[in-house]
Amino acid sequence: MTSVAISPKFQIVIPKAVREALKLRPGQRVEVSLDGAGRVLVEPELDIRSARGFLKPIAGVDVTDIASDPEGPGWPGGVDPLPDAPWVKLDAGNESQ
Repeated sequence: MTSVAISPKFQIVIPKAVREALKLRPGQRVEVSLDGAGRVLVEPELDIRSARGFLKPIAGVDVTDIASDPEGPGWPGGVDPLPDAPWVKLDAGNESQ
């Protein structure tokens, strides 16, 4: 265990061994909290990009053919998900709606 001093601005320097073990980078954000025993916990916030690829593909499911137009005929269920939405134009020729 390494001892560190608290500066007059209540700052500490995280020891190099801990920074390397947690793979901390300058500017990275960390979560600081207390546990039930009164210990300070420092946990790195995870960037959403670090989660990329952690899910395995589902066998037999091709996600590249899913329609991107939710109102198109390829939409699952084949129905408009918002049939009565007031902002959806019901008549393309009538601009007064």
